[in-house]
Amino acid sequence: MSLKRKIYFAWIMIMMTGAIAGFSMYMASKQWIQTAPPRMPDYSVQVANGRSGQLYSPYAVLVNTDTGEMLMDMGGKERMYPASLTKIMTAIVAIEHTDDFNQRVTIEESVFADLYAEDASMAGFEPGEEASLRDLLYGILLPSGAECCLTYARYISGTEQNFVDLMNRKAEELGMNSTHFSNTTGLHEENHYTTAEDMAVLLQYALSDEIFREAFTSKIYDVGPTNIHPKGFHMQSTLSKGVEEIEEAGKSVEGEMILGGKTGYTDEAGLCLASLAEISGQEYILVTAGAGGSHQTAPYNILDAVEVYQRLLF
Repeated sequence: MSLKRKIYFAWIMIMMTGAIAGFSMYMASKQWIQTAPPRMPDYSVQVANGRSGQLYSPYAVLVNTDTGEMLMDMGGKERMYPASLTKIMTAIVAIEHTDDFNQRVTIEESVFADLYAEDASMAGFEPGEEASLRDLLYGILLPSGAECCLTYARYISGTEQNFVDLMNRKAEELGMNSTHFSNTTGLHEENHYTTAEDMAVLLQYALSDEIFREAFTSKIYDVGPTNIHPKGFHMQSTLSKGVEEIEEAGKSVEGEMILGGKTGYTDEAGLCLASLAEISGQEYILVTAGAGGSHQTAPYNILDAVEVYQRLLF
């Protein structure tokens, strides 16, 4: 066989191998359609028609924010790890200690080392990048950027621990008696815990702030030009990404009823979600936590929200 033919057949084999690998990766990405963690026992949503269903999450609290009525409480008082739901508290405390959201700060290189080691979620900023406090706020709530949490905390309080003290003070003020924060990001620590009921109290309080509500209910945010990104860059909420993933897999989602939300995940916390929805002219908060899965599986936390909210439609 000539050298030219050998090269040709080698090229064909490489292309076939790449195609097979690509198809395998595609099928793996869709595998969650067929495989799912065990569901929890039945819950009952106390609505007019008494419809019920099942959840992936062992902890779940549903509150009608217009009436204050708790419509569902499954393990709502049990201690759980909040993962990035923590950032709801980080955000509202930051807001309450900020006078000028156009103030620009530098995201120091020192905030990144531990975050890289922990594989923390990032908003997309780089070491030495300058950003406005508004950019950091949206970076906390939409893409769940840990670098934004630490930078904002240091700006307000000098150190993360000093800022965490403010978070725990706010939790005490709100009557979140089963909650204690040890950091601003939600990265796992044994002494960093809450309950679904406490997180519902926190979210309802935070949503009363117009700046928080606007950010929390945003799907996207555009960072303007910076010293590192001269064209700026785009942020998308983790909830919005999850909804798109569900729809791409062929499941119908009444996307407009879910106004906003904050997702979370660590190995210890499972998949978590604190969300806001509007159904038939009334608003509801749903907090779920502890669902099986990970960032590489189906977004079972969001599937739970869809399950609950859709049952309130009928």
